[in-house]
Amino acid sequence: MLRVLLFIALLGPCGLSAEEAGLEGRRLMIEVTAYCSCQKCCGWQRNWLGQPIFSSGRNKGKRKLIGQTASGHQARRGTLAADTEYYAFGTRLFIPGYGYGVVHDRGGAIIGPQRLDLFMHSHAAATKWGRQWVEAIVLGESVAQAGADSPRTATGNQ
Repeated sequence: MLRVLLFIALLGPCGLSAEEAGLEGRRLMIEVTAYCSCQKCCGWQRNWLGQPIFSSGRNKGKRKLIGQTASGHQARRGTLAADTEYYAFGTRLFIPGYGYGVVHDRGGAIIGPQRLDLFMHSHAAATKWGRQWVEAIVLGESVAQAGADSPRTATGNQ
């Protein structure tokens, strides 16, 4: 019973709207999608040795660590992918219907301040979430300058 209560406390008020949660922070409407660590969601494939590799982009053909985010963290519930020109790694948000999350990843289709991608543990859960517009709350901006980790700021493109 204690484990269940601790789990619920860690996830926060998942089913609540931003207003019902009573949280302070910058509120904004964001289009939210979901992803998991599968081949479909993350664009990887296996090479002839059976090792996972990137299937496209600047790392095409290079070894891929399954579940590792762009910031080097292991993806888990609460991991968010965002455009790091707008939300630096470490930025905390509350997403109604999902709960609390921290930006630790970025994605090729996650461009602009009104897009987020939520990590889910299964492809079925990610598909079930679909595409939703929600009123999210930015609870805390990362100390790091937004965009410092973005490849677009260094090269002009992604």
